[in-house]
Amino acid sequence: MQIGGIQKTTLIDFPGKIACTVFLAGCNFYCPWCHSGELVEPKAIKKLSKTTEKEFLDFLEQRRGLLEGVVICGGEPTLNEDLPLFCRKIKTLGFEVKLDTNGSNPKLLDELISDRLLDYIAMDVKLPFERYAEVCHGQNKAFDIQKSINIIKSEKVDYEFRTTVVPSIHSREDILNIVRWISPAKRYYLQNFRSEKTIDPEFEKIAPYPLEYLTEVQQVIAPFFEDCRIRSL
Repeated sequence: MQIGGIQKTTLIDFPGKIACTVFLAGCNFYCPWCHSGELVEPKAIKKLSKTTEKEFLDFLEQRRGLLEGVVICGGEPTLNEDLPLFCRKIKTLGFEVKLDTNGSNPKLLDELISDRLLDYIAMDVKLPFERYAEVCHGQNKAFDIQKSINIIKSEKVDYEFRTTVVPSIHSREDILNIVRWISPAKRYYLQNFRSEKTIDPEFEKIAPYPLEYLTEVQQVIAPFFEDCRIRSL
């Protein structure tokens, strides 16, 4: 795997934990509104100043007793076949593990859960079921997404679903269709789009939805979840 960066401390990305974040390079989706192009686009990945796995594990060793958890995100971490071994090494050092995923690899996700290598999962639900090919290079990944939703909702591990809401991409009806697809569920968060450093520069010209609009949507969908909120990226 290629480690594209480390955030040494985060108080918000792993609920209830003081954590660090490790960013794994490479992604099988192409979301033009994504602001992590350096972890997605092959040419940008080649230019990254990378950290070795040993360097990252040495960093964790020095933070034992100070940090409680590790957030593994990307790109898309489940593209890495050695992710289970990586998680096991982190767990062996005494840290809890949160995985951020797009849900496109249900087989590996199920393996990680079955082997008790995850303590929390955050899955991005990009679009309604029938539109998933738009971010999957034309491939039909919606059924893999469905499998991952079902695996996560088995509640063997704590979890959340979330959608970054983008004007010109997500209408109110799109959000309602996502809700119909994934509900009932424990947590669902609406994340307001951030119009900066996007993969497609055209999206930098798009203003985020007003908070009032997202609040109206949140109030409509909240009854379908134990916890439903709006949060900033």
